[in-house]
Amino acid sequence: MNLDSALGLDREPHGSSDDPDLLDFSANTNPEVPPGVAEAYRDAFEAARSYPAEPPAAFREAAAEYVDCDPDAVVPTPGGLAAIRAAVALAVDPGDTALLPAPSFAEYAREVRLQGGDPAFVAADAVLDADPTDHALAVVCAPNNPTGTDYGRRELERFAARCRAADTPLLVDEAFRGFTDRPSLAGAEGVVVARSLTKLFGLPGIRTGFAVATGDLGAALERARRPWNVSVPALSTGAHCMRQEGFIRETRERVRSERSRMAAALAERYGVTPSEAPFLLLDVGEVERGRSVDRVVADARDRGVAVRDATTFRGLDSHVRVAVRRPAENDRLLAALGVGDGPTDDGETGDDDV
Repeated sequence: MNLDSALGLDREPHGSSDDPDLLDFSANTNPEVPPGVAEAYRDAFEAARSYPAEPPAAFREAAAEYVDCDPDAVVPTPGGLAAIRAAVALAVDPGDTALLPAPSFAEYAREVRLQGGDPAFVAADAVLDADPTDHALAVVCAPNNPTGTDYGRRELERFAARCRAADTPLLVDEAFRGFTDRPSLAGAEGVVVARSLTKLFGLPGIRTGFAVATGDLGAALERARRPWNVSVPALSTGAHCMRQEGFIRETRERVRSERSRMAAALAERYGVTPSEAPFLLLDVGEVERGRSVDRVVADARDRGVAVRDATTFRGLDSHVRVAVRRPAENDRLLAALGVGDGPTDDGETGDDDV
């Protein structure tokens, strides 16, 4: 990273609304938090009057149990994005290329550019078929944001093997892996896994996450990590959350059930991408009927709901993304998007009996 690289880049847009009058479906965070998390945060106050333990062994052990890896392979970070930045910074030098999926999380390309590298984009649904040869880094988001597409374990392992053969490190962003029953790729040779605790545990402001890597990758990440880089409250609440197996199980079941229900209702009016994540990507389409993305976003907002304008993702020009929340809240979203009991954006009603 250098001055010119940083000055040449703008911030990337993200979801999330801070308007208290809006029900926020633009961010993909769990509306529920684990039991006891507030107490765990408060209980960390006294310990926070000293520097965090170095290394933070309790957090590493909890993370290792959570993703089934060796505690020594866990590198605590202040959020998943910090893990992504660390991996990109170690792999990419000026003039290098990095194999990136699109549409996907825009911060991958931004981090590559900050290091003076160039993104080499490939379709997200075909990224595991891409050739990693001659790239400084390959990235996979599993499940992918914003499409919700996931990849089978065997396919990921085969791609990881091809990356190893090409001497190309593989970064797997598992920010939404916790919402699925599929195992993590944590601990695989030549792979850096980035995990965020923001999404599943509904704590975006705590800024807790970690990377997992072995061999030289793991050693480099650990040695490059700043001391005390994660606060005592973040470490304490993160460790507490990762041990809440009942909460994780219940969240997965709710998201799976509600996502299916929402997708079926929304498919009556929009194109719905099959998803294994806590969100759905909708193709608004039919601009000639006044159903532009701007119109859908504005109409939803007028009805008290914030949805994510997904045209900011590379390759998407007629899409919005909506989170999966609690059942009653999801009903409000469906009505706001014209598939519930509220009026639709073209003046029709969402009630088939009218």
